[in-house]
Amino acid sequence: MPIAQVNGIRLHYDEYGTGDPVVLVTGTAAPGRIWRTHQVPALRAAGYRPVTLDNRGIAPTEAPAGFTLDDMAADVAGLIEHLGAAPCRVVGFSLGAIIVQELLIARPELVERAVLMATAGRTDALGAAAAQADILLADSGVDVPPRYAAVMSAVHNLSPETLNDEARLTDWLDVFELSSVRSQAARSQLGLQVIPDRRPYLGKVTRPCLVIGFRDDLIVRPHLCREVAEAVPGAVYREIDGCGHYGYLEKPAAVNAAIVEFLGG
Repeated sequence: MPIAQVNGIRLHYDEYGTGDPVVLVTGTAAPGRIWRTHQVPALRAAGYRPVTLDNRGIAPTEAPAGFTLDDMAADVAGLIEHLGAAPCRVVGFSLGAIIVQELLIARPELVERAVLMATAGRTDALGAAAAQADILLADSGVDVPPRYAAVMSAVHNLSPETLNDEARLTDWLDVFELSSVRSQAARSQLGLQVIPDRRPYLGKVTRPCLVIGFRDDLIVRPHLCREVAEAVPGAVYREIDGCGHYGYLEKPAAVNAAIVEFLGG
């Protein structure tokens, strides 16, 4: 179990294969292993060395109380420096993409190019309300039945294409039910995706960026992703249809092809 002592914490990460590193940063409450099924094999096949990490709030990485988005970006920076990998390619999803945006703003010398999936440069009213609702539910002490949580996750994160495919939906519901219990440490990540308007700062980003939106995403609607692509000079925007917020897991072939093509320059 590789552990990096970075930014005042012990951070857990994994490396796969050889080649130039690609650091993969996950979304809220997700462990680094979420990338193993689809993105790690695709990147290895393309000759890269994927590096996944467990963000603060996800065991076994340490999670001091009261950490911030800046702390999480500094953790990724510290990992890149620990690996001696700068500048390297970086991929982020959802909260992970917002972390990568902050890395691009604060430490551009560490990044060669970046992929930002399901990202936003600001928090709109729906995003703020959803984050507040998640926090209220987590702090309420209510024990939500796993099957109910699974159904809500499916409705919120998958596309109509998958929801209408009964065989695929059954598989997804089983996965969601098994992963429905969040740790108390992961609670500390809730709300970190709520950000002020960062588009003026994104306008100063100098590294090549690919922004990927998912056509049926209800969590980070595609227009928010397009705003990021419009803010970052020279950024490329791709929108993948037939997938919701979990598009990188729902339509991995299309998403991986876009990532690999872009990372290759």
